Amino acid sequence: MQQVINEFATIIGEFVLQPRLLALIFGASLILFVGSILLIPVLVAKIRVDYFVNLSKVNSESWINRHPSAKVALFVVKNFLGITLLISGVIMLVLPGQGIITVLIALTLLDFPGKRSLEIHLIRQKHVQTAFNWIRRRAGQPPIMIPNPSRTKEEKH
Repeated sequence: MQQVINEFATIIGEFVLQPRLLALIFGASLILFVGSILLIPVLVAKIRVDYFVNLSKVNSESWINRHPSAKVALFVVKNFLGITLLISGVIMLVLPGQGIITVLIALTLLDFPGKRSLEIHLIRQKHVQTAFNWIRRRAGQPPIMIPNPSRTKEEKH
């Protein structure tokens, strides 16, 4: 056991002695922090007030539904941005930034099974609701509508 601890300490010591690596990590942390401060409020303000309670998708008359290539391109861009924000949000849980809100925004962009119930679970957290609505209030938007906990039928979709 002591040998494992010594090896771990050696690895950590070598890691800390790499100024380029530390500068890279610091730079990435700074970019994530500043980026989250600038981007997250814009995205939170753009979410429909009924996003979490209304399961209806994009209007079927929308131009995006008439152009299959545009629909595929939007799907790819949305999911790429969602994955980027998800990774950033998870990193911001331990580094400076708005981690949980960034994760929630990422989830709204991603498409995967179980997405809806995870989003609703997060938005029902009191501290997430408070932060989310504070950002919306500062942007001049009404508070987000939170689904009733008894509406489990909608959450399964």
